[in-house]
Amino acid sequence: MIALVALFCSCVVSPLAAQSQEMTLPDTIYNPEVSYAKPIHKTIAAIEIEGVRTFDDFVLRNLSGLAVGDEVLIPGDAMSAAVNRIMRQGYFSNARIVVDKYVGSQVYLRIIVTERPRISQVTFSGVKKSEREDLELRSGLRQGTQMTRNNEDKVKQIIQKYFNDKGFRDAKVTITQEPDLSKEGYVNVAIAIEKKHKTKVNDIYFSGNNSLSDHTLRMAMKNTNAKFSLKKHIRSSFLKLFSSKKFVEESYREDLTRLVEKYQEYGFRDAEVIADSVVRTPDGKRVNIYLNIDEGQKYYIKDINFVGNSQYPAEYLDRVLGIKSGDVYNQRRLAKRLNEDEDAVGNLYYNNGYIFAWVDPVETNVVGDSVSLDIRIAEGKPANINKVIIKGNTVVYDEVVRRELYTKPGQLFSREDIINSIRLINQLGHFDAEKSVPRPIPNQESGTVDIEYDLVPRSSDQLELSMGWSQSGLLFRGAIKFTNFSVGNLLHPSMYKKGIIPQGDGQTLSLSAQTNGKYYQQYSISFMDPWFGGKRPDMFSVSAFYSKTTAIDSKFYNSNASNYYNAYYNSYYNNYNSYYNGMGNYASDLYTQASDPDKSLQMLGASIGYGKRLTWPDNWFQIYASLNYTYYKLRNWSYNTFQNFHHGSANDLNLELRLSRTSIDNPIYTRSGSDFMVSVAATLPYSLWDNLDYASSTLNVSDRYRFIEYHKWKFRGRVFTPLINPATHKYAPVLMGRVEGAILGSYNLNKKSPFGTFYMGGDGMSSYYGGYMNETIGLRGYKNGTIAGNNYDYAYAYMRLSMELRFPILFENSFNAWVLAFAEAGNAWRNIDNYNPFNLKRSAGVGLRVTLPMVGMLGIDWGYGFDRPDNSTVRGGSNIHFVLGQEI
Repeated sequence: MIALVALFCSCVVSPLAAQSQEMTLPDTIYNPEVSYAKPIHKTIAAIEIEGVRTFDDFVLRNLSGLAVGDEVLIPGDAMSAAVNRIMRQGYFSNARIVVDKYVGSQVYLRIIVTERPRISQVTFSGVKKSEREDLELRSGLRQGTQMTRNNEDKVKQIIQKYFNDKGFRDAKVTITQEPDLSKEGYVNVAIAIEKKHKTKVNDIYFSGNNSLSDHTLRMAMKNTNAKFSLKKHIRSSFLKLFSSKKFVEESYREDLTRLVEKYQEYGFRDAEVIADSVVRTPDGKRVNIYLNIDEGQKYYIKDINFVGNSQYPAEYLDRVLGIKSGDVYNQRRLAKRLNEDEDAVGNLYYNNGYIFAWVDPVETNVVGDSVSLDIRIAEGKPANINKVIIKGNTVVYDEVVRRELYTKPGQLFSREDIINSIRLINQLGHFDAEKSVPRPIPNQESGTVDIEYDLVPRSSDQLELSMGWSQSGLLFRGAIKFTNFSVGNLLHPSMYKKGIIPQGDGQTLSLSAQTNGKYYQQYSISFMDPWFGGKRPDMFSVSAFYSKTTAIDSKFYNSNASNYYNAYYNSYYNNYNSYYNGMGNYASDLYTQASDPDKSLQMLGASIGYGKRLTWPDNWFQIYASLNYTYYKLRNWSYNTFQNFHHGSANDLNLELRLSRTSIDNPIYTRSGSDFMVSVAATLPYSLWDNLDYASSTLNVSDRYRFIEYHKWKFRGRVFTPLINPATHKYAPVLMGRVEGAILGSYNLNKKSPFGTFYMGGDGMSSYYGGYMNETIGLRGYKNGTIAGNNYDYAYAYMRLSMELRFPILFENSFNAWVLAFAEAGNAWRNIDNYNPFNLKRSAGVGLRVTLPMVGMLGIDWGYGFDRPDNSTVRGGSNIHFVLGQEI
């Protein structure tokens, strides 16, 4: 028992004694005084962290550079360096190190930090919605990120540069932070922007320019324009007149370089801007620019020598270069003729496999005003194509793309082949021509090159659905066009590219239906395979259609219409609304009942065609032949067209031959290239052997037109010319010129074809019942069908000329938009003998075009006709035209 008590006492007393001894150790000092006059050496025993919320303790210990066991001088450089390292991270607004205690030779440290707040919300004020969205992306400020001083300074710089590039040089940015009371350690960031006014160029003053005029120098400064003045800019181009006049420092510096390059084009090799200054006007809203120029002297080419050329003789290269001794030393022209133009010296090598060749002009002697040049050429070895890589294609089978390419593995590299290949890919219509680009990837070690086609898919299928109601009943039109159909996969659902339609082979399938109550219905189907058989670019097409048009019983309609007016006339003054509604309902019923099934026109047709791509005279030619048949059945047709052919049936069997050449770069917004077509369609000359007297007025009309005979000749040409280099300017305006015409001739003057004539004027879309009986030709500024006489008249010849200036607005995925201004002239003649290409109806106007996915092209034009249509006493005047899926 005594032993147990002794043991218990020893267990209790010993720790207490030890604690008392520790508390009284003479070498333990709490919160010691740190003296800079007498620093002391200590060994770090422990490091505590205080004040962190979002970082682990070990992160701060690592950032400090201090570690347990280190011997440090207190105070000393190690402590100061630790605080600096922590603060340099930018995550803390304050950091300090305190000494908790000394225990003998050891020190216990505590690092105390204050974290910078994190962002809870960012708001912008003083800007438009689109600008706010841009700044949100550019600033990089996101919820949860820390708002450091570096972030704040960086955001200010980004915003000021953003508005400086827009011409707002004096934009003021204020960033404030308010604590978010709902979240500890978070702040709401408010960015207030005061854009103020745009800084514009008032005028540009030149001095020292004796050889080039102020006007020429202003035109060279494309992005820094003076305020418009009729006196100063009377000769300025249309584009220059309406270009930007804001002052942007970066653009201004680029324009100074352009100004020197303009002098170099005129031979002033040593020209330089020796002084420039930008001075604000008193109102602070504009600046005046003062430029002092040292032109130097004008230089000429003394001689040109080619060095290093073995594939082509110097005489040939000299002809390709097109610059000779005595010419002005135009450095810009020299650079273009050596490497930039399509027929440049460098491209001569590039197009023939020498992808590693380089051409460099070197001045070898400058004496007086004469410069001697060496054109040094390193030809290297010709490169063959190693691999052709297709990227981004998700819509068609790769083979559909590869079969269009002129670049094949093993072939000699050619830049021209790449350009032609991308043009053919664009013409497929399945890829965005604005974003799909080819890229040569040279391999210097192996002497080969890979060609990568980076394609961006776009939807080219089209769907049209419209429905309404009229006096004749239901109005409906539905059409769908699949441009990536695959008839080979029709019975193999597992091979479908996507969806429920067999796709992937680039074939085209079109279906359409249209009705106008009892009066009109039409159905059509067509199929086209651009690579029939899959081995050669031979096109095969087949189509069929049916339409029926029913006439109005005019006697029934007129008789009942008079009864209707009498019935409702008396109730007009008593109840206007009842009268008005009743009138509409009665008129609709009457119009429907007036349909006369005994007066109708039916058409049934089919066509089969075969085309072949040619390699001569060049790769852009194609020949196409089609056999076409149309059956017409007229039943008491009362309209005054068709050569008085009102009852009976007719057969039109013709063979058409068509030669075309298409080299356009983009089928949607074409910037360059041309499109030409000539064709002839002919029937057999039945009148030569059928023993019928077509001159006799007693010949039955149905016998006269049982077999229609004619020969039809057509031509069309379009040329697209960019006004700015499209390779460097995506939004280049384009000038389009067009000429077209046709003649419908006959073998026998007494047997002219009642069908296949021309219906001219207006929007160029099909007439009410003439979609398959005649061809509709648009002529803006005039009403539909008014050019060859009265409405719904017909012509046997026409001609049209057009000029369009197109200005692009937007290219975004499948959405494209551009505006245009046009001038047109055209005419149509009922008799070929009256054909006169100098007697044309003139018009001019403006328009808008947009392309939408699944819809295709939509547009609207306003045109003014300057001349009087046939049988009219007034001018064509002002007219609005709508465009759907086609060009006018």
